[in-house]
Amino acid sequence: MSTLAAAPNMRVRSTGAGLFDHRRRALLVARLRLLLLMLGFVVLALCALGRITWLGAAKPGPRVQTMATLLLPDRGEITDRNGLPLAREFPAYALWFNPQAMADGGEPLVRSPAQVADELRKIFPDLDDSEVAEMLASGKAGYIRRRILPEDANKVQSIGELALEITRETDRHYPQGSLAAHVLGYVAADGHGRVGMEAVLDKRLLDPAKRGEPVALSIDARVQGALEDELERGMLSVNAVGAAGIVLDVDTGEVLALASKPEFDPNQIRTSDVVLPKERTDAGEMPAVFNRLTNQVYELGSTFKPLTVAVAIDTGVITNLGRRWQANKPIKVGRYSIGDSHEIGETLNVPETLIHSSNIVSAQIAGEIGGPRLHNYFGQLGMNEAPYIELPARGAPLGMDGRWDKTKALYAGFGHGIAVTPLHLASAYAAMVNGGIWRPATLNRIEPGHAPRGRRVFKASTSARMNQLLRLIALYGTGKNADAPGFRVGGKTGSAEKPGVSGYRRTTLVSTFAAAFPMDRPRYVVIAMLDEPKGTRASSFQRTAAWNAAPIVKRLVSRVGPQLGVLPDASRDIDLSDVRSLVGE
Repeated sequence: MSTLAAAPNMRVRSTGAGLFDHRRRALLVARLRLLLLMLGFVVLALCALGRITWLGAAKPGPRVQTMATLLLPDRGEITDRNGLPLAREFPAYALWFNPQAMADGGEPLVRSPAQVADELRKIFPDLDDSEVAEMLASGKAGYIRRRILPEDANKVQSIGELALEITRETDRHYPQGSLAAHVLGYVAADGHGRVGMEAVLDKRLLDPAKRGEPVALSIDARVQGALEDELERGMLSVNAVGAAGIVLDVDTGEVLALASKPEFDPNQIRTSDVVLPKERTDAGEMPAVFNRLTNQVYELGSTFKPLTVAVAIDTGVITNLGRRWQANKPIKVGRYSIGDSHEIGETLNVPETLIHSSNIVSAQIAGEIGGPRLHNYFGQLGMNEAPYIELPARGAPLGMDGRWDKTKALYAGFGHGIAVTPLHLASAYAAMVNGGIWRPATLNRIEPGHAPRGRRVFKASTSARMNQLLRLIALYGTGKNADAPGFRVGGKTGSAEKPGVSGYRRTTLVSTFAAAFPMDRPRYVVIAMLDEPKGTRASSFQRTAAWNAAPIVKRLVSRVGPQLGVLPDASRDIDLSDVRSLVGE
């Protein structure tokens, strides 16, 4: 009985144990599967991380670069030295003629080309409807107008011609208009820069790796605007055919402003801005993109006289500023003679020579220096080759080739027979007043402490003496009209006849004033030049630089001095005590 009763209980216990083992095995399998899944995710993550690391090390992120470039303009931005945008990209509308707009190959226009052109002229009054009609009739695709406003685009669409397409594109824009046009240049329809820094920096501005970084020029837009304004005012007041000017940092060579007149608008380049009809070029005119400051060479006349005196002091030809030279008789040179416009005095010393701008004495000083030495110094001042600057348009000097004899020195001593650009003159004056160091001019902003070393041309003592003499000219000589009160301006006038087919044209001048300020510690050189000024009421009916170019410098220095950190101070000036007494009444 006991045996039979115990058997069922044993079967119950055996069934419970089997169920427990089955559950345990199922749980173990589930855990193993979860572990394998987690291991799979870990391996996948490690593979992805390894791939990313390899791409970053071996192939520097083409996908990342591609995404980044989507946010960049097609062409890099150009700014002035303070970050003000001078050239940048922006989305724009354009009007495009598409003669294939009709899908069935029919006539592209519903109305006649003349009628469509007339409708477009109502929207764009400055449009030449005859040229547009000719284009539409030709059946050739092309731009009718670049840069149109959204409201004008809507008006064009309301005309109802499918062939007149409004396209969205990225366009080059110059926010300051024509400001610094000759520095910047422009971008042509092919997307590449022309003429100015747009051409110089073309590859850099189009480089995807760099175009997100603006390029800062040395130009100060405030100074640039003032220079252009005063040149324009001066040019118009004397009916000159052109003008040019520059403001140059004497310690670094940085160009703070550079202008040539007439100017052009890089936002709207016209054919006449680039190429003039033959009859106009035969008349001596130049297209607006022509840069008179860097590309045209001129005989700059008496502005060379201080350079000649500086060479004489530096070489020991002049050791006593009180030494006197004969000044009342012209110097015979072969069939010609060197004279002054009027008799200044029987004899003149060095300060008097510069104050009264005597050709006779300047030639004698140059003759004592000698042709080879004078030529060598002018070469050290950069006048034996095209001016140093980044711009592509740079004029080669005339009259610097070969060896100079005494006759050549006599004429070159007062700026005759040698033609250079106004930029050459600016760099030479910077070396003369900054302690004697010549540095190349640059349109690239230079970080403080990174100015080029340059080369020594004059002794520091020579430079100090010339600063006194330049200041004397502005106080007592032909530069009086450039003496901006409180800014201690120094400089020299130059009024040179322009050469023509049969010799010099006596009634056609190039008037220049070359200046520096403040003369107690020169920081900036300023050049103002007028091409063929006329005698008008504004210049007291005079054509010489003392009456037209010098006043430009006076107004300009008064405007830009405070912007450049030079405040007017009537209590300060360069010490003239040892040279003032040499100036006769």
